Amino acid sequence: MGNGQHKRWVKSAHFIITLSFLALTVSGYVILMSHPRLYWGKAGNDLTPALFELPISRNYHHGGWEKRIQFKHLANSQISAVRTYNIFNQNGWGRSTHFLAAWFLVITGLIYLFTGIFSGYFRSNLAPQTRELSFRLFWQDFLSHFRKQAYTGGQYGLLQKITYLAVIFFLFPVVILTGFTMSPAITASYPFLLKIFFGHQSARTIHFFSASALLLFLLVHVVMVVRSGFKRNVLAITFSS
Repeated sequence: MGNGQHKRWVKSAHFIITLSFLALTVSGYVILMSHPRLYWGKAGNDLTPALFELPISRNYHHGGWEKRIQFKHLANSQISAVRTYNIFNQNGWGRSTHFLAAWFLVITGLIYLFTGIFSGYFRSNLAPQTRELSFRLFWQDFLSHFRKQAYTGGQYGLLQKITYLAVIFFLFPVVILTGFTMSPAITASYPFLLKIFFGHQSARTIHFFSASALLLFLLVHVVMVVRSGFKRNVLAITFSS
């Protein structure tokens, strides 16, 4: 998969980002299990309609509410309710782990981004050449990924280049920025984030889909690495000189 020899800074960034993303995936899943409902707009909770609900914990499709109660015994006060089920809630360690892993990803990602730009790495390894930009070549490269004998290493193919550029310059920035948007402390200082992503709950929903796309990319990437020579590819991105 791609160049057989990688620069040391690429290997280091690849290693740290991969571990950070795995920690974010596990902790993010736990956070989502605590409230497996996604909304669109500024606000959302158990008493408001969800865009959709994920069947990933006992919090999914709960039995409803035993009775509605008021927060204060005043007319027109806010209404809550008594749950009919024992909720799953691991938000404490999940959010702490998510926050810590996120900063490893952000800092390493920024170093990787600026180093890749100013060293010319992206231009020489990932930028498609003019002669490559044709639908016929793209389609041929796409079909070659279903034939094991086509994996010979060497330079990145057109499909790989486009995919990596989309991940580096689109998916990762969206995941990071929507993560920032979910923080009230950050949006208090940078309220334009709420306008860009249409509110806290919309940002959470976009965050979920972009993170799912990254996870799909990772799974497909691992499959391609295994099919094209697992040992050779792992050594190329880790310990080989």
